[in-house]
Amino acid sequence: MKAKNIGIEVNIPNQECNDKKCPFHGDLKLHGRIFFGDVTKVDTNKSATVEFLHFYYLPKYERYERRITRIRVHNPPCINAKIGDKVKIIETRKISKTKNFVIVEVTNK
Repeated sequence: MKAKNIGIEVNIPNQECNDKKCPFHGDLKLHGRIFFGDVTKVDTNKSATVEFLHFYYLPKYERYERRITRIRVHNPPCINAKIGDKVKIIETRKISKTKNFVIVEVTNK
């Protein structure tokens, strides 16, 4: 099965998969926000947790505080991101109770 064009500039994975929720080999449409983060946890059921850092301004103290955002994402078998990889994730329709994002590219290993 040939990988389809998902509409954004990413590297197409070399492996193939039979996952219906894969944006390259399945029928999953992508839309919405794009984030870059680090994979901190990988589950056996094609899920992963991605963390990224952002700064929140506190007006009372006139300083910024560091905050970490954790997002549950779908990890397709053709991409198969590991712990410590830097990945690009994109918003999609609701995949499960907690997953709204999917990994589309591993930028650094």
